[in-house]
Amino acid sequence: MLRLTRKLMFAIEAVVDIAYNAGEHPVQSKDIAERQGIPRRYLEQVLQQLVRADVLRGVRGPRGGYRLARERRRIALGEIVRIVAGMDAEESEDEDTGSELGRVVLQPIWHGLQEEALVKLDAVSIEDLCRTAREAGIDSGAKQHTDFTI
Repeated sequence: MLRLTRKLMFAIEAVVDIAYNAGEHPVQSKDIAERQGIPRRYLEQVLQQLVRADVLRGVRGPRGGYRLARERRRIALGEIVRIVAGMDAEESEDEDTGSELGRVVLQPIWHGLQEEALVKLDAVSIEDLCRTAREAGIDSGAKQHTDFTI
């Protein structure tokens, strides 16, 4: 079921944060948690799932953190929604319980609306969201990592 959960918001915010603040070094989860106000224990779980889904790449070491696994324009918002929805589906019970009226009449309508929403979300890339943030004047941490040493 498509729901705007806290976990989904954490995942989207984390991916956009990584894309928007990426510089010379990977973005660390503690920095994401601090900037976005996300509890770190939830964030790590979501980040690891996004690594397994090939949206992010984990970098180990003292300057480790996370980078996008693909170009920003090649990661759609709908993909992140599906990944997190898959996580939630693993944790939730069977949703097909209920009355015959609900299963036969209402659920097909709801599933159709969800598919329409996912098609629209698939048309929005992480690049689009970064552009919106830039146009809104949100500071990017990537500027802080720029080094003009000659």
